[in-house]
Amino acid sequence: MYARPLPRERMEWRDNIMARATKLERESLEAHVDLCEQRYINLEARLEKIEMKVEHIHSDITNGNKAMMKVVLGATGTIVAGLLSTIVVLLISFN
Repeated sequence: MYARPLPRERMEWRDNIMARATKLERESLEAHVDLCEQRYINLEARLEKIEMKVEHIHSDITNGNKAMMKVVLGATGTIVAGLLSTIVVLLISFN
């Protein structure tokens, strides 16, 4: 459906040219359609890169949350064990 995206160096050069409406584009509907197609291809490539980066950030956050939950559970277990051992020591010492 779409042509392959251009390498980054060519995209920058073409983006500068395609950012403005050319005289040919104003006079020819076919030229306008071709330039619009290339613009949409470039936009699609950029959006795909952004989507990949957002997915990567999302997976990093998800993994970080899982690790944080493990730390919180470990700390909670340690506190509960410490409190229980203190209660046991107090009960034994009062008897």
